[in-house]
Amino acid sequence: MRSGPALIGATLNATVHLAPRLAGRAALAVFRRATGRVPVRPAEEPTMARARAETLTVGDVPVAVYRWGAGPRPVLLVHGWQFRAARFAPLVEALLARGHAVVSFDAPGHGASGGNGSDLPELRRIIGRLADEHGPFGAVVGHSFGGLAAWYALAGGVPAERLVTMSTPVEFEWVMDAFGDRLGLNSRVRRAMGQQIAERYLPGVPQPLRGLSATHRPERVTVPLMVVHDEEDRRVPVEQARLLLAAHARRADALLTRGLGHNRILADPEVIDAVLAFVRTADHEDQPARSAR
Repeated sequence: MRSGPALIGATLNATVHLAPRLAGRAALAVFRRATGRVPVRPAEEPTMARARAETLTVGDVPVAVYRWGAGPRPVLLVHGWQFRAARFAPLVEALLARGHAVVSFDAPGHGASGGNGSDLPELRRIIGRLADEHGPFGAVVGHSFGGLAAWYALAGGVPAERLVTMSTPVEFEWVMDAFGDRLGLNSRVRRAMGQQIAERYLPGVPQPLRGLSATHRPERVTVPLMVVHDEEDRRVPVEQARLLLAAHARRADALLTRGLGHNRILADPEVIDAVLAFVRTADHEDQPARSAR
């Protein structure tokens, strides 16, 4: 008997021969959908209990927002797919101990937020709304798909002084290929889904899927960048980090770890110390330099 992803893929592969646009829309719907909501872990509960919880409505979706501390230029944390803001608990505690205010949120379809999933344009709208209410941000830290969403938001004009990506896929084409491989989609379904993304998100733009990649037109994000990735990451290969570092060679710092994988990197003390040092650098720069970015 076929598993869930394989069965979905087989259905889409059959449908595309009769109704390619329908297959493309259905594939995109599956692509956007989160599959289950991870709970808050016991170790994360004290951090989440300290948060000031709010609800931000974007479109018709209620988004759970969390704030810790007070002060200008908070650090925004953007979680990855199938995660939630609570996974940043160790970093939240470390930032608070250094005097930083922190903002995070559960993406639609995740954690305590409504909806059943999300995409880069919706995440950019959410980050933009948070910037309007709480920004500009001293730094934005994104893990996994949240790192690509953070980059995409800054490329769209969200004000922030620094950006940290952790375990992040940076080429949108790679994200689509990984999704297609997991479901076993044939080339026709993949093309149909790509056409749907182009029509919905970037109509009239040449090579639209490249426009969703952090390696395309890197000059869109000019703030200092820190790229954190584990060389043994089995979910997002370290080559993705190297592509981002090459695209942003003049303003990117690298921290390549070994043995932490895709998720443990979030709570590693050495990684947290390095992120704190990178974020802290912005606090010691003079105000005119910050305003110029």
